[in-house]
Amino acid sequence: MSFEEALRALEEVVRKLEGGDVPLDDSIALYERGEQLRKHCQTRLDAAQARIEKIVQGADGAVTGTAPFDAPDS
Repeated sequence: MSFEEALRALEEVVRKLEGGDVPLDDSIALYERGEQLRKHCQTRLDAAQARIEKIVQGADGAVTGTAPFDAPDS
């Protein structure tokens, strides 16, 4: 399941739960499904963040390497 598909499914779960018209047992099942979808989305986001790198340039503008996306600027 792609991140986008999981996010849409999670949004649907939230809409149903917030609607308040779902019986208790169904609400519990929806909550469990929502938690699975949330974990899936978080895993996909964590993997994407690990792959994101920014280009680091030297004083002359030449590329000197890469650094993690969330590394502080030097």
